[in-house]
Amino acid sequence: MIEELYTSKQVELRNRARELAETVMRPVAAKYDVEQTYPWEVQHAIRDAGLSGVWIPEEYGGLGGGVLDLCMVVEEFSRACGGMGVGFAVNALGSFPILVGGTDEQKERWLPGIAAGEKLIAFGLSEKDAGSDAGSMTTRAEKEGDQYVLNGEKKWNTGGAVAAYNTIFAVTEPGRGARGVSAFVVEEGTPGYRVGKHEDKMGIRCVPVVEIHLEDCRIPADNLLGGQEGRGFKHAMITLDRARPGVAAQAVGLAQGALDLALEYTHERKQFGQSISSFQGVQWMLADMATQIEGARQLVHAAARTIDAGVKNITRMSAMCKLLATDVAMKVTTDCVQLFGGYGYCKDYPIEKYMRDAKITQIYEGTNQIQRLVIARALMREAASGS
Repeated sequence: MIEELYTSKQVELRNRARELAETVMRPVAAKYDVEQTYPWEVQHAIRDAGLSGVWIPEEYGGLGGGVLDLCMVVEEFSRACGGMGVGFAVNALGSFPILVGGTDEQKERWLPGIAAGEKLIAFGLSEKDAGSDAGSMTTRAEKEGDQYVLNGEKKWNTGGAVAAYNTIFAVTEPGRGARGVSAFVVEEGTPGYRVGKHEDKMGIRCVPVVEIHLEDCRIPADNLLGGQEGRGFKHAMITLDRARPGVAAQAVGLAQGALDLALEYTHERKQFGQSISSFQGVQWMLADMATQIEGARQLVHAAARTIDAGVKNITRMSAMCKLLATDVAMKVTTDCVQLFGGYGYCKDYPIEKYMRDAKITQIYEGTNQIQRLVIARALMREAASGS
């Protein structure tokens, strides 16, 4: 990393995150992967290190960092454990709708607890029949007096089993498609709000991915984000544009962490009387991986800087960095398993976990097929407009 490209605060954040990842996360990563339980000790360490509110403005108790600051911390965490990286990043995903569309009162009500690390938040957009096509959701929110009554089911809710808050998207005006979707914050313990099935996942096993059931779930009307109906889908799309670099940073961290292990292993592993890192074929693999990782990292950081600069049209850059970084992560982690040979296929070595954790990055927050559609459509619009 070229230090001059980053502020002293960002470098300090990265170093703090790296130390926490190496001393707290890495030693317990395998344990929580096997148990598939949430690492509360890690969450408490993040809180105690003052890293919980990196992306939240200082006026709400956060560190006032931007998307780039968030990405730098997520990369370091993911370098040690991809699941712990996303367990941290999902709090940004869940709170971005509040930052983007919440009223001042709502921000003051919910953000300080998140910034302090005392409250976790999840993001409830997807449903069983509304994944990539989020606009076809069926969860309903009907207003009754000074309350909304929510009914429906959310799928793939990352962190939902441990979150104090959940940003839930529901239809308030049927028949209007995406324009009829509104966003709400639902607090744990609300009658009618229930955590359902826990998914048994290939990777990121330390963070729960669950179903959320809403059965005559009554919430105060002032839990409607922004105080106006019909803005939820727009805020969800803006949120995903801001959050996708975080997924990309997770992917970069996974790829870098896998390469770190492969460099160590190929140096120590002896065959034909010499370390396998002395073979040209292996050296070329290592060189290609390092180059691909650095290219992905720089695109992620460029996208994050674009968002932080307040550029309005960020969708294409956000999609590009997510697409490239996650494809790189899958390729690099697979190649690293190859370099470990038979040992790479066994759980005695940590490298196989990186490959399992990397796969989900190509799927969630918009599959890479969807990212290609988003990028292509943006290119067509730009070509048509002559810009």
